[in-house]
Amino acid sequence: MEGMDILNLFQGIGTLFAQDPKIAIGRVCLIFLGFLLVYLGKKEVLEPLLMIPMGLGMSAVNAGVLVLEGGKTGTLFVDPLASSTDEVMSVLQIDWVQPIYTLMFSNGLIACLVFMGIGVLLDVGFVMARPFQSMILALFAELGTVITFPVAVMLGMTQAEAASVATIGGADGPMVLFTSLVLAKHLFVPITVVGYLYLGLTYGGYPYLIKLLIPPRLRAIPMPVENVKKISSTQKLVFSVVVCTLLCLLFPVAAPLFLSLFVGVAVRESNLVNFQNLLGETFLYGATFFLALTLGILCEASTLLDPVVLKLLLLGIMALFFSGIGGIVGGYALYFWYRGKFNPMIGIAGVSCIPTTAKLVQKIATAENPGLILMPHALGASISGVITSAIFTGIFVAVLR
Repeated sequence: MEGMDILNLFQGIGTLFAQDPKIAIGRVCLIFLGFLLVYLGKKEVLEPLLMIPMGLGMSAVNAGVLVLEGGKTGTLFVDPLASSTDEVMSVLQIDWVQPIYTLMFSNGLIACLVFMGIGVLLDVGFVMARPFQSMILALFAELGTVITFPVAVMLGMTQAEAASVATIGGADGPMVLFTSLVLAKHLFVPITVVGYLYLGLTYGGYPYLIKLLIPPRLRAIPMPVENVKKISSTQKLVFSVVVCTLLCLLFPVAAPLFLSLFVGVAVRESNLVNFQNLLGETFLYGATFFLALTLGILCEASTLLDPVVLKLLLLGIMALFFSGIGGIVGGYALYFWYRGKFNPMIGIAGVSCIPTTAKLVQKIATAENPGLILMPHALGASISGVITSAIFTGIFVAVLR
């Protein structure tokens, strides 16, 4: 390549001058964006478990561009666009993250592993204690999914593509990954990257939405003491088995995700300690780490500067924005239903992103009133949000596949 002789030793720098200026500028911007994500993760402004490995992977992949065989530029991290068996076998021997992407990411296995770990952490008793409240809030919090789908179609996307980006409104990363993998594989990489990037941003953005739409006096409303019947582990286990079987019966295309989530719940309620440690620690944190790292590495400038990505960015933020508004509207609906004895802030926890939104509600509640406890109600809404986003995923895939 012309102009590469002097900078051939330091090809990461040299390729900046050899590529299209838009790609080169995009690389530099993404390197600094990676720095910013790491910083915001360290400060816990954004979710550190996602942002730190994702930000570092983003910086590294855009810095580590070199000249490959045949004179084209690329990296030694991953090739998400390899399609033929020969290409896949070749990159499996060269790109060091390729085995993770090919054998765990692009088939949805990593999402199932994350769901198993999440299931171990879920106490479905919060949903069983308040099924009406929890499911109402979760349904309201799907507003972003409902609005984004027709808007995406109006912007020229196919129904399958629109459904894939609309699932970002459910704020459930594995669902976004699974839907885009099944319905819009050609957009799988950018949709998944956009989805997870925005899910990390909800922790920083939703507090402003809450404070904008809910006045301080309503944010400080205490929840009345409830006479909640104690729910046994046997009842929770029966609930999990029945709900899992019913959802698999209705939406077989999403059965791997349903099974992954509820097998974690079943392990928890059966008190299988060894399996709890395996799923809740090894699987969950291992899969989350490699998921975040792989997502960062997929953020190559040449991939993200595709014009369709700007559309996905706008639709993704719109989906989460309207889901947040929908959740708050649901909170207000219950506030009026219970004649002022329901804190409307709980509604935004219906935007699943478990347990981030539930923790966010409790954090703001504590700031308003140190003795205010909203976590049980918020967790019920958040867990129900996982179920409703899975249902929407099942409907989209069943109808549009």
